[in-house]
Amino acid sequence: MAIVSVVKYDGPPHVLAWKYPSQELGTWTQVIVNEAQEALLYKGGQALDWFAAGSHTLDTKNIPLLSAFIRLPFGGRSPFTAEVWYVNKVTSLDVKWGTPTPIQLQDPKYGVMIPVRSFGQFGLRVSNAKIFLQKLVGTLDSFSSETVSKYFRGVYLTKAKDDIAKYLVVKKISVLELNAYIDDLSESLKARIQPTLAEYGLELVNFQVNDLSVPDDDPSVVKLRDALAKRAEMDIIQYNYTQERSFDSIEGAAKNPGSGAAPIMGAGLGLAMGAGMGGAFGATMSGIAQNINTNPVMTCPHCNRQMPSDARFCPSCGKDVTAASNQAACPKCGAAAGPGMKFCAQCGTSMTRTCPKCDGEIADGQKFCPHCGQSLVKACAKCGAELADGLKFCSQCGQETGGESHD
Repeated sequence: MAIVSVVKYDGPPHVLAWKYPSQELGTWTQVIVNEAQEALLYKGGQALDWFAAGSHTLDTKNIPLLSAFIRLPFGGRSPFTAEVWYVNKVTSLDVKWGTPTPIQLQDPKYGVMIPVRSFGQFGLRVSNAKIFLQKLVGTLDSFSSETVSKYFRGVYLTKAKDDIAKYLVVKKISVLELNAYIDDLSESLKARIQPTLAEYGLELVNFQVNDLSVPDDDPSVVKLRDALAKRAEMDIIQYNYTQERSFDSIEGAAKNPGSGAAPIMGAGLGLAMGAGMGGAFGATMSGIAQNINTNPVMTCPHCNRQMPSDARFCPSCGKDVTAASNQAACPKCGAAAGPGMKFCAQCGTSMTRTCPKCDGEIADGQKFCPHCGQSLVKACAKCGAELADGLKFCSQCGQETGGESHD
């Protein structure tokens, strides 16, 4: 059986604990411990002694408990089995951490659910080698800083989620503004995670949050960024959402040819845009209402569209409206009467037909009064033929009628 005479470890710095692979040791074995290392001797699961930096010889003078376990004869070179653990006390500053999946948080400023990713790194070192080996390493052959990150992932993810949520609620800031508070978050997370690691003989040197980000392709993030871009545009040109909707309505009315407000709204929109938006919009529209020349309008008898009252042809259908307007004339002065006029605009004579018997109002074309049933048709006194208004002679027998209307 080969007896190991020299025990040492020169591994990489990210390995925090390492067990010497052979347990066949002997008295006078040299245990060499480098700077920033610490070695522990175990026999039967019990720690017999620990060694600081330097060269140490395994004998009963240095390790009084060793003789009780192996009954070494004084001055003999006897073999025995034991474990030598090396603990790396150097500080590891590049231990990576991150959220494997986005954390769903409600943005307190905009009220939408936004997924948040976070990542960074932290530094740690072993503060109590015995507790570290007993509570965390156990029966493993080695233990690295990456293993620490894996073991404590649930701890820092839970703490990170809680701290980020508290910052959102207490400070009332948006998720998109969290990067401005990275230093505060880092210090807060370090203070919250340190007590947990201390229970396992580890000291958290620092904890850094390097970045807080949101997925660019998430639908809620896309909508929120579009809304913020729209608001920024409104702030630059000095108008708000309500005014924008008003401008859309005015522009729609101006483009509608069937709306009587189209000319006015079109002019108002142009003047409002030229005069500047924002608080001056109301004063601008008030000035427009006072200065626009609103000429009288009439309804085309053919297409029922609004048109200027002094126009001869309808701008919508192109038909002559003078013929239609000339169909009605005042019976007294002969002045032309527009549609719907009940009195002559020139002499004031009533333009409404009335029954000669009951004076009830009669519509054009009626042959009997709708109120009393009186016949409204004038007949020739000689032959009884129906006579039209204004005829001076009967068209059937030539009898003179007098040329006056029967009513």
